[in-house]
Amino acid sequence: MVKRLFGTNGIRGIFGQDLSIEFIIDIAYSIGYYFEKGPIVVGSDGRSSSSSISKIVCAVLNSMGIDVYQMGLTPTPCLQFTVKNLKMSGGIMITASHNPKEYNGLKPVSHLGFELSRDEEIKIESIYHQRSFLNKKYTSIGNLYDLNPFDQYIDKVLTFVDREIIEKSKIRIVMDCGNGVQSIIAPLIARKLGCEVLVMNGHIDPNFSARGSEPKMDNLFGLTKMVSDNGYDLGVAFDGDGDRSIFCDEKGAIHWGDKTGSLLAYHIIKNKKLDTEIVCPINSSLVISRVGDLLDKRVHFTKVGSIEVTYGMKNTNSLIGFEENGGFFYGPLNLVRDGAITTALMIEMLSYYKQDILTGQIDDVGLPAETQTLSGIYSILGKTFQYKSSINLSSKDDIQRVLETCSEHGSVYKVEKMDGVKIWFDSESWIMFRPSGTEPLIRIYSESNDESLMNSKVREYLNLIKRTLNIEFNT
Repeated sequence: MVKRLFGTNGIRGIFGQDLSIEFIIDIAYSIGYYFEKGPIVVGSDGRSSSSSISKIVCAVLNSMGIDVYQMGLTPTPCLQFTVKNLKMSGGIMITASHNPKEYNGLKPVSHLGFELSRDEEIKIESIYHQRSFLNKKYTSIGNLYDLNPFDQYIDKVLTFVDREIIEKSKIRIVMDCGNGVQSIIAPLIARKLGCEVLVMNGHIDPNFSARGSEPKMDNLFGLTKMVSDNGYDLGVAFDGDGDRSIFCDEKGAIHWGDKTGSLLAYHIIKNKKLDTEIVCPINSSLVISRVGDLLDKRVHFTKVGSIEVTYGMKNTNSLIGFEENGGFFYGPLNLVRDGAITTALMIEMLSYYKQDILTGQIDDVGLPAETQTLSGIYSILGKTFQYKSSINLSSKDDIQRVLETCSEHGSVYKVEKMDGVKIWFDSESWIMFRPSGTEPLIRIYSESNDESLMNSKVREYLNLIKRTLNIEFNT
């Protein structure tokens, strides 16, 4: 069986081990061979190995006669927009997104401005394994250009929100950039919208020394305390490459991406009058089904992964997508997750309610007319309880045993195997186990309207896994 190189989101590994210099050269040749011609845009996040990998990739592409535009440090969605907007042949983002600092990776971008499909990934893998790029003679050298399209991207984002209403609302926001590259873009957009912006961890640090590269419940205390203690309207935390965003309300309560995505879907369809269906992965909250019913819009469920959501949107002509990890996809800009446009839309949504311009609509769906805070707006969704954790399991055999054992355990309402195993206990309570596509671990998700039921089922299945593998672990 041929080894897969692509995971859930691009090619990732530990620099100097999985990502050896030799491998980077060969995979760059393989990607260049697939694209065939330029120009190709190359950008990178702030990891210590990103600059070196970028130079290698650019040199390889140039040696194949391909022209390259290098953006340097940039959020992933900005590079994707640039490929689409400037009609480039493709792009390559050097990033490992939310993975720990020792990781890095390559994410090819199609001429459409979003990631390659799974079939296209397999074609690149075939080129790599068969060394097809060695069969071609390269007789010319491509050119290398510098490119700074940030102003075009920022200006485009600003066209999708109501600047006048936002400026009247005088929104105060805290942005925890997590030492990542979104610190280049997102604060500028918020300030151009007339917001008061406090930036935390806004210097790019390859070690992500402030809180790590992934915003999680247990590392956002600084953000939530700053917001709640100082009267800010909301807070947002970005991941390492800036395509994901996790929000907290004025009370400092953190809300996962599937609830934020459901709320934004409601705002965009109901208030901005965008006629569209919705796409999200199978591990998303129950609340999106409620929102879909409320709006009379179909919700399409996919496997987990931004590529799955992107192509789910493309195949259904949908303009809204999201993930529980904080990825939100706003199709009118691009079919990719984008932390900057998501933040602008959240600011706009809050501004609509603060300006009392939606009283009629609020009354129509039974919402309190005084809903002018983010915590109040989240109350639109109703209450569910969620659990999210992971277990480090490097053995594929152990992962498979966990999936099989859990899927066969006890009497349940139904079992879904679209992606990992999702086990339903009733129509509103479930637990899901899914192998990570980017790290050696299995992810666990659970949700219910009954917190005690959810907690008891989580304990039951964790104990089952411990007995099955004869191991101890903390979650």
